[in-house]
Amino acid sequence: MAVFAYRVARADGSTIQGHVEGEEESVVRAKLEAQGLLVFNLHRRGMVSVRTGKSRSWSGLPLGQFLVFNQELLALFKSGLPILRVWDLLIERAGHAGFRQTLREVREDIRGGTSASDALTKHPLYFPELYVATVKAGEQSGNLPEVLQRYITYLKLMMGLRQKVTKAISYPIFLVLIGMAVIGFLLTYVMPTFVSVYGEATKTLPWATQVALDFVTHAEVWGLPTSAVVIGVILGIHAYYTTAIGHLVIDRLVLKLPLVGQIAVKHNTVQLTRTLGTILAGGTPLVDALQGARSAVSNRFVSQELMAAVNDIREGMTLAIALDRPRILPRLAIEMLSVGEETGSLDTMLRDVAEFYEADLDTRLTQLTTWIEPALLLVMGILVGGIVIVMYLPVFQMAGTVGG
Repeated sequence: MAVFAYRVARADGSTIQGHVEGEEESVVRAKLEAQGLLVFNLHRRGMVSVRTGKSRSWSGLPLGQFLVFNQELLALFKSGLPILRVWDLLIERAGHAGFRQTLREVREDIRGGTSASDALTKHPLYFPELYVATVKAGEQSGNLPEVLQRYITYLKLMMGLRQKVTKAISYPIFLVLIGMAVIGFLLTYVMPTFVSVYGEATKTLPWATQVALDFVTHAEVWGLPTSAVVIGVILGIHAYYTTAIGHLVIDRLVLKLPLVGQIAVKHNTVQLTRTLGTILAGGTPLVDALQGARSAVSNRFVSQELMAAVNDIREGMTLAIALDRPRILPRLAIEMLSVGEETGSLDTMLRDVAEFYEADLDTRLTQLTTWIEPALLLVMGILVGGIVIVMYLPVFQMAGTVGG
């Protein structure tokens, strides 16, 4: 999502500057004007990512630190300290230099009479739209601690979901890397030794051994160019994925892949329903809540399709029908949301949908890893064992000849 710098004027004539996230300049301008602001200047500054992982961050701050920050903020609010004193303590405890400076700027804005949510809006690198919407809902309802507690719970659940997905793919990747390292060692260090040992006897070698020796002999010639081509292709795909169109195309392709696509759909369903339910429970209108929930969906194609759903809801369409049109969620989830709307318990049903698909996703990931791990071990064992047997075939042949 892009970050736009703006300079606007309030109704009282004062001007403010800041940054805000948005898909397009026209959408951001309309959003600012809807808040009663006169836009003087608006231009794009770059991109900001909200994906997280071990070394990634939640909007510029490591996810664990962002969780700790909110836990401290909640505890200080519950203690009844004055608002400025709360931010003073948070600034003192902030370990991230950039985040500490941002907190100072937020404190100065609050001192000047700006609400906390408006002050946070200026810093989308550290405070995503979803978080700002949560704080704003808490301010409007007069129960900010409860809303913050709900957001902290949501953050922990999303962290748990991410850890499950990471755990499911990390061990198979580890097995593949170890297997490739062992095979590479055998081909580059062990096989050349056998080439020199067999020496002039290459004409009497078994065909399998001869093929292996020819492979090693020619690897020095075409191995480096092939590696360069493979690395170039990988870097090219990565560079294409960093572009807006490439991100969209690859994310759409992922949804169509067998098995992986089903897991991705369930993962996106959990992200959307969990986030949307959290925002709605705080009292945010459905259109604004869905707009904010889009930023929590990691798949760019799904996020883009949700924009059309937002427009449909503005025109009076129900959430279930709006989400059913782009075919990005499972049919069962749509039916459950339809029931939630009919019974007036949409936020509760969203939570139920998230819990159902999170449990289903956990089961699928467990089954996947249960099958993949032994399959990878079997493949790697066959490859390594095959290479060792091929290398010793001449020895076995010679022993058989002597024995005969």
